[in-house]
Amino acid sequence: MARTWATLGVDLHVEPTGSGVRKGLTDALREAVRSGRLAPGTRLPSSRSLATDLGVARNTVADAYGDLVAEGWLTARQGSGTRVAGRSVVRPAPRAAPCPPEQRRPAYDLVPGTPDLASFPRTAWLKAARRALSVAPHDALGYGDPRGRPELRTALAGYLSRARGVRADPERIVICSGFSDGLTLLGAVLRRRGLRSLAVESYGLDVHWNLLHRSGLRTTPLPFDELGTDTGDMTGVRAVLLTPAHQFPMGVPLHPDRRAAVVGWARGTGGLVLEDDYDGEFRYDRQPVGALQGLDPDHVIHLGTASKSLAPALRLGWLVLPPSLADEVISLKGEGGWSTGALDQLTLAEFITSGAYDRHVRAARLRYRRRRDALVAALATRAPAVHATGIAAGLHAVLQLPPGTERSVVQAAAWQGLAVHGLSRHRHPAAVTPPQDALVVGYGTPPDHAWSGALDALCRALP
Repeated sequence: MARTWATLGVDLHVEPTGSGVRKGLTDALREAVRSGRLAPGTRLPSSRSLATDLGVARNTVADAYGDLVAEGWLTARQGSGTRVAGRSVVRPAPRAAPCPPEQRRPAYDLVPGTPDLASFPRTAWLKAARRALSVAPHDALGYGDPRGRPELRTALAGYLSRARGVRADPERIVICSGFSDGLTLLGAVLRRRGLRSLAVESYGLDVHWNLLHRSGLRTTPLPFDELGTDTGDMTGVRAVLLTPAHQFPMGVPLHPDRRAAVVGWARGTGGLVLEDDYDGEFRYDRQPVGALQGLDPDHVIHLGTASKSLAPALRLGWLVLPPSLADEVISLKGEGGWSTGALDQLTLAEFITSGAYDRHVRAARLRYRRRRDALVAALATRAPAVHATGIAAGLHAVLQLPPGTERSVVQAAAWQGLAVHGLSRHRHPAAVTPPQDALVVGYGTPPDHAWSGALDALCRALP
């Protein structure tokens, strides 16, 4: 008869077979180890506990363990108990083959979009997690509200109002699993409303455009110039996705006249602005550009994320929704079971309310500014023909290159062990804006100790 037991946190299911209990138990355990159901290092229950659970004599279990130890399937050490023995599998080494530089593992990652993961505040985050879990109500471990935990929505409402000028009501904040999750949710709602297309910027992220395409929406790029995205002609547009505080990747803020124009368009037509505020905390040489949502919370959807300020792996983002859209988004999120881990939500709420988030952002802002300054200084001395733009804020810079050189510079960077993007990678396929030759250099990703080496390699690749 099959028996199941749970001891020492290990769930095992074993079915002794054969004429004798000892032999049947030995064979069943051996097969569980051989098949991989019991992984190397797994600690087995004590002979007394297992005998009690199975209703057999303790000596029977001890003898079965002894047989398997003798055969090498198990190990038994004083103070460590009985464990599944480790096994090594020897496989032939793959045949070495030369590979071009673009397929080699890069020594330095300068692809934009990721912060310095080595500086994640592990100790402070762990303290916040312990505090949050110790006071969390029991219902926090249930399925919960599709909007997310009220503790985090309340903390975000205060933080976004204070730091980004967002007019946020906790009841209209929806927590999602990162920006992409929130954009997918909005795309589905807009498609349900009958939208067929969405205006976007000429430069951006293809992953966002693709998410909207999968929602059934076409993306139509708007013109772009030195003042940012041109929002002057929005004829036929019902919704637009913008990065107004720090255009990605060009790095310019949307000109005040154009901010006013797009808000005026939304009010006059009932249109919606999807505001991607991806790195609003990081500004260096100018006053912070407040969120566009503060100008018109009835027509601007504010999308934020902890991916740049903390780490993408947290998968924590948020939507601040207009009253006219909130119920639809919350309903759809509830229907689809789109969930975000409650424990991480509680931890982030504690991290914000305790002041740890502000301290971390201030320290990160100083660190990234030093890196940006080092980049600008290195260009001035070693590549004076290359001009860095979009550097007043954010975690990346655009390096303007001589016409016709982008492809060769990207290839040269690969030879230097750099992962870096050319600007053409971020240009919408239907953009009418004339293309430019440039590199988009993310200076947030390398850890501090690797930044000087990354700079050296970058300068060697530049014309």
